[in-house]
Amino acid sequence: MVEYWPNKQGIQLNNEVARLFLTTKQKFNHNLVNTTHTQLYIDILDNSSRHKLFSSILTQLELIILDIIELDLSTNHIKLLNYRILCDLNQKSLNNFIKILKFKNSSIKFTDQPEYFYSRKLLLEHRLILEHLLIYLTFGSSYVSCQSFAFNSQKTPKKHVAILLENLIIQVSNSVIFMLFESLKSLSNILNFLIDNKLCNSIFMSTRSLALFRNNLIWQNIIYFYIIQPRIIYNGRYQIWLINSSGIHTKYIHISRLNDLPKLSTIKLFSIFLIEIQDLILPKIEKFLLIFSRIIFYIVIHILGNSAIFIIRIVTSSLYRTNK
Repeated sequence: MVEYWPNKQGIQLNNEVARLFLTTKQKFNHNLVNTTHTQLYIDILDNSSRHKLFSSILTQLELIILDIIELDLSTNHIKLLNYRILCDLNQKSLNNFIKILKFKNSSIKFTDQPEYFYSRKLLLEHRLILEHLLIYLTFGSSYVSCQSFAFNSQKTPKKHVAILLENLIIQVSNSVIFMLFESLKSLSNILNFLIDNKLCNSIFMSTRSLALFRNNLIWQNIIYFYIIQPRIIYNGRYQIWLINSSGIHTKYIHISRLNDLPKLSTIKLFSIFLIEIQDLILPKIEKFLLIFSRIIFYIVIHILGNSAIFIIRIVTSSLYRTNK
C-alpha cells in the first residue's frame, strides 16, 4: 500500500519529517559503497568517513529548515533564495566536516565559480536538488507544482520525498569533497590530508591511483555535462542518487524540465540536435539494413540451393554412368 506525504503544514507533517530524518540517518549505518559504474568524489572516502559526512549534511539541513520556519519564509522566498541556500548548505557542511576532523586549515571556502563543473551543475539543477525537497519538508506536498512530477501533488508518495533527501545528501557530499580537492590543489597535499585524517579508501593510498581517480572524474564530468545532461533534460528525466542496504545506487525519475532547455549552452543544444538527427535517421538506416540483409540472405540461399542441386545432379549422373 502506497503511503502519501502530508499535503499541508501541521503536526502530521512535523512527525513525518522527524521520522524521515531518523530513518535516513539509520541508513548511514549500511555499507555506503558506490555500486554504480559512475564514479563519485566520495568514493575516495572509507565507509566511516562517508557516514560522518552524510550525518553532518543531514544536521545542517535540519538547522536550515528550522531557520526557514523561524524566519517565516514563504515558498516564493525559498524559490528566490534556493541557490544561495544550497551554497550555504554546502559551506556549512564543509565547515562542520572539517571541524569533526579537527583539520588545521579551516579557511576552505565553498566557491561557486562558473569554471567549476559542480557550480554549473548546481546552478542548472539546484531546484531539483533542494527546492522541491525544502517545500515538501516545510509546507507539504500541495505547495509543489502539479506539473513538476508525474503524479498528483496531493498524493505524493513518502518514498518520493525520501529519495529526494538521499539525493541531496549525496550531491552535497560530492560537492564538499570536490571543494576539498580544489582547495588542497596538489595530489601530494590531497593524499597527505586523506591519510593524516584517516579518511582514505585503501585503494587510493598512492599518488598514481589518486591521479587516475581524479583524471577519470574530470573526463566523466565532461561527458556528463556535454552529452548525458542535455540528453536527460531533453527526455524530461533527472538522475538521482539513493542509499539502500547494498550501498549507493542511481536511477532516473520523470520530471518536467522545460525550464532547463533555454539555459543550455550552444554546445549542449547541438548535442540535442544530434539526438534529433539520430532519432530521424537511425530507424531508416535500421529498416534499410533489415531489407538489405533479407535480400542478401535470399540471394545466398538461392545460389547455395541451386548450386547444391546442380552438384547433386552431377554426382548422380556420374554414378549412373559408372554403374552403366
